Amino acid sequence: MLWPRLARNLVRKPLTDPAPPVQPELTQALVERLEAAARRRLGRSLAIRQVDAGSCNACELEINALNNVVHDLERFGLRFVASPRHADVLLVTGPLTRNMREALERTWACTPDPKWLVAVGDCAVDGGVFKGSYAVEGGIDAALPVDLVIPGCPPSPTQMLEGLLALLEAEAG
Repeated sequence: MLWPRLARNLVRKPLTDPAPPVQPELTQALVERLEAAARRRLGRSLAIRQVDAGSCNACELEINALNNVVHDLERFGLRFVASPRHADVLLVTGPLTRNMREALERTWACTPDPKWLVAVGDCAVDGGVFKGSYAVEGGIDAALPVDLVIPGCPPSPTQMLEGLLALLEAEAG
């Protein structure tokens, strides 16, 4: 029973979707714009700390896709850091839950200036599908000032890259 199934799966093609096509010209243009904006504004690459304030993890899956071989965040001069003390941007996902409010506020306080807060996904904007729950206080702006909103449920990695570029270009201009 198990061995025939295993043998079939070993010789069969994977049942996954093909990777999305990458357009080298558009990608290169985005790389150049991001690098120029980051260098003008910070003099270095942009460091991002991701904070989950109580999400369903759909946005986190898309954020993880930013690091895969298709999007490769590092080539844009953007990188995720492990500590808010090293971050320029807090990328917050999920609604603001009562249990995470203090942790989010402490994380924001630990982030050095200049710093920006980006609300990623519909839940971070206004509570999304969790709006009205006894455990949810609303969107991230209920606790902290939000500099950029990237709507969607969940937003695509490309939307997040374009949002970060818009943030950098707006601040550098």
